[in-house]
Amino acid sequence: MSLNLEDKKAVVAEIAAEVAKAQTIVVAEYRGIGVANMTQLRKQARESGVYLRVLKNTLARRAVQDTPFAGLADHMVGPLVYGISEDPVAAAKVLNSFAKKDDKIVIKAGAYDGNVLNAAQVGELASIPSREELLSKLLYVMKAPLSGFARGLAALAEKKQAEAA
Repeated sequence: MSLNLEDKKAVVAEIAAEVAKAQTIVVAEYRGIGVANMTQLRKQARESGVYLRVLKNTLARRAVQDTPFAGLADHMVGPLVYGISEDPVAAAKVLNSFAKKDDKIVIKAGAYDGNVLNAAQVGELASIPSREELLSKLLYVMKAPLSGFARGLAALAEKKQAEAA
């Protein structure tokens, strides 16, 4: 079903709003994917906070025009699904992990921080730990000396009690 001019303007405005908030866009070809698998991909994207949508390439090009993602327009050819995320690695992680499970999803390109990435670079971006993972590792590192000190004090207190008894 074709869209009339007003519908197209609305789609471009919606995508442009998502792009304005985004740090990363990943573009993947989805030729031949089944409905169940596409539904599963959309579910994973929703859970990760990734805006995932199949778009007409001309509308997507208009939405990224005059943004840091404008260089991605050259890669917008064929049946594509667009992953857009505020988290720098979320879109890359979702599409890259799904592409490993289903060979019908082929990552074409991505854009991060004003740079256009090829498929291999998107894979590298996907391998970076997420913000939450990094924060939990930092918290663990900060907590380790305190818990070691507390265990040492407890052992010293037990030793003193054993000597006193």
